[in-house]
Amino acid sequence: MPVAPSLFHRHPANPIVQPGGFDWRLAVTFNPAVIHEHGKFWMFERAAGGLRPFICQIGALVSDDGVHFEHARPEPVFTPAMCGSAVGSVQDPRIVKLDGRYWMTFAYRPYAWSSHPTGVGVPESHETDFPGLAPAAPLAGSAGSGNVAGGGRVDNLTRSGLAVSDNLLDWRFHGWITPPEIDDRNAILFPEKIGGRYAVLRRPLHAAGAAAPAQGSHIWISFSDDLRVWSEPEILARAQFPWESNRIGGSTPPIRTEAGWLVFYHGVEDERRDVKRVVYRMGAMLLALDDPRRVLARCPLPLLQPETYYERVGAYIPNVVFPTACVVRDDTLWLYYGVCDTAICLARASMSEVLAEVLRHPA
Repeated sequence: MPVAPSLFHRHPANPIVQPGGFDWRLAVTFNPAVIHEHGKFWMFERAAGGLRPFICQIGALVSDDGVHFEHARPEPVFTPAMCGSAVGSVQDPRIVKLDGRYWMTFAYRPYAWSSHPTGVGVPESHETDFPGLAPAAPLAGSAGSGNVAGGGRVDNLTRSGLAVSDNLLDWRFHGWITPPEIDDRNAILFPEKIGGRYAVLRRPLHAAGAAAPAQGSHIWISFSDDLRVWSEPEILARAQFPWESNRIGGSTPPIRTEAGWLVFYHGVEDERRDVKRVVYRMGAMLLALDDPRRVLARCPLPLLQPETYYERVGAYIPNVVFPTACVVRDDTLWLYYGVCDTAICLARASMSEVLAEVLRHPA
């Protein structure tokens, strides 16, 4: 797959964060939130101590230079138990600062799945038989993994939630962004109010009992007056290029620029359906500042795709670059991304060059 001009440059120390050290992160660490505050880079990793069951928690790391990170605490700072289930999973955090407080969006499953990686494509995954957990009717038409094919128990769809902190280390559950009967993840807050309302990107996929994805796997948007009650989602952008054949979803929190909201998003291409082989890439679009439902420009080619060994081979799923954080320092974008659901990497680019490339492709 051709890519847009090579704007992002991988850091030579990649992967900059790897699994290990603590029992709760022995297996994998990936898809982090990152924010620059108080002169330091704060990272919030999605980590798991094993794949069967695949219970994910959020750990906090800190760095002076944005490359060399150390854990701020030896235990996770946000767990599925804080959402109501000790055998659940909290995943893929994104963080913004709003109204002087820190807000973390995350994906949540009440019961963690168990996964068996194949080394070829999406792992073979199944509902875990936890002691004392009664069997539940499966989601109609489900037969696949939680990553790409959807499926699972009616009472175990992925839900998006919101957590809040005043100091970046002590987090508490705030509320739900999405309802329990819809498989809905990649919830990402805008870093400021728009027209007096909060805005969030979403990616609804399955409705409970539905045999097929709800109207397609696109990027949607919702609004709220109070960060508790959210409007019905509206489609913002549909998958339209070959490298997005499976789905698209938001990646990093939107970045305010003079030209509009710069939004990085991921696209998933089905490479071989018979072995669930997919490729995750990153694209970019620009949204209107006063109405982010309006797409101003969108690159037809990805800006980042799996190329290096660590982006093509990993413990969980091959061929994945999955950005979840972008820190702006002067004219430099610090893009943090998960690779193969295994480790964390960094790539940097010029903000002005990226904007110029996106603006070359008006919607």
